[in-house]
Amino acid sequence: MFSRRLLGTDGLASRSAAAARGEWAMLDQSRNAASMKTLKARMRAIDNMRKITKAMKMVAAAKLKHDDKRFRLSQPFVKPVQDLFARLPNEEKAGPMTFLGMTGDKGLCGGVNNAIVKAIRRGIAAEEAKGNGSKVLMVGGKGANGLKRFYADRYIKSFEDISKVHWTYGLSAVIAESIIVSNPAKMKVCYNKYRSMVTYDTTAARVVTNEEAKTMDRQEWSKAMDVYSFEPALYEVWDDLHEFYYASVVHGTKLEGAVCEQSSRMVAMENANKNAGEMLEKISLIYNRARQAKITTELCEIISGASAV
Repeated sequence: MFSRRLLGTDGLASRSAAAARGEWAMLDQSRNAASMKTLKARMRAIDNMRKITKAMKMVAAAKLKHDDKRFRLSQPFVKPVQDLFARLPNEEKAGPMTFLGMTGDKGLCGGVNNAIVKAIRRGIAAEEAKGNGSKVLMVGGKGANGLKRFYADRYIKSFEDISKVHWTYGLSAVIAESIIVSNPAKMKVCYNKYRSMVTYDTTAARVVTNEEAKTMDRQEWSKAMDVYSFEPALYEVWDDLHEFYYASVVHGTKLEGAVCEQSSRMVAMENANKNAGEMLEKISLIYNRARQAKITTELCEIISGASAV
């Protein structure tokens, strides 16, 4: 009887262990099902993201072609007057420096706008280290947001949300009028200089102000300007010529910055599309492993049940 009771107890223990194993198997199956459902939803989300980034890359490529054409067409009108004023002597003088930043209003284009903000910050620090003051005139919302937090007291004016309207020479003339009203003593324009589809140089280029032109040596000034003949005389049209120079600087650097922005956006979307594809491959591998493990477990249970019968 004792042996029978002992055997009965062992039978109950084995049955309890089997029941426990079954409960854990069911729990594990439910966990696998939940994790597989989560992975499937994540795969769909990543696939949708990949489709969006691919579409955005195609849109950026189309806009890049358009912006590059506008930039090339503007050069015959913008470049000559810039080259003319570049002939004037560059004299280092004390006085407040005005930084004109040419940025965009939209993101998802890498560090294009942030590079200009950093260049202006470095320029402000360098000028203040020399004991000179500094002022900021910003074109584009991204640059304004990046600098107003720390240098709001140095702002002259900012032109934001300009991407909502079509960029024309008229807008450049309006910004040029604001520069003339501020009457800067010294000035630098910070913009991105286009090199290729994947490279650009963030440049802080000198802009000849009217105040600098008035204090230049007359002989050097005449030597630089006498390469052209003016009708009427140069002193009569100087103010108009200088305003056209400001507008040309704004127009040319803005169009060149737009080309850099679109090329960087295209590269950024291409990288995002590539990263989404790699992430989708990794998650697909995890999903397929979990699915295979679930199928293998179910087959083992079926075979074990058939063997027990």
